[in-house]
Amino acid sequence: MDEVYRRHAQTVYKFLLSRTHDPGLAEELTQETFYQAVRSADRFDGGCKVSVWLCQIAKHLWYQHLRKRGRESPLPEETAEAPVPSAEEGLLEREGTLDLLRLIHGLPEEQREVVYLRAFGALSFREIGDVMGRTETWARVTFYRTKEKLRNGGTDHEK
Repeated sequence: MDEVYRRHAQTVYKFLLSRTHDPGLAEELTQETFYQAVRSADRFDGGCKVSVWLCQIAKHLWYQHLRKRGRESPLPEETAEAPVPSAEEGLLEREGTLDLLRLIHGLPEEQREVVYLRAFGALSFREIGDVMGRTETWARVTFYRTKEKLRNGGTDHEK
């Protein structure tokens, strides 16, 4: 299990960080993921890659965490170093961000996962392919097509 941890801990952590946006929570859930993996190792049938299996456990733990918290996330503390935008600038930025997040949320699950893992989790296309049980090329193409779809307001436009 030490070897499995060394090989896959970073991937699981990045996957969870893309979901939680909280390094401490991502680390805690990563540790819990490997604990649960040890407990259920006898049920791993080899039907998928180990990294996919671990990320499935991690995703389940993340959903459990959200249910326990009632899906309420505290806002991150603002740092004193960050420049404070005017009320109008802040509103426009939030509205733009909310519009983009609404578009992302409306995507089919696989496309949404790829965007989250790439944009918020900073995973490489190879890592995304591993997590999703697909190839690096599939991850690249899916991300590119989804990005183009988002640019078009969430619809597929033929060129």
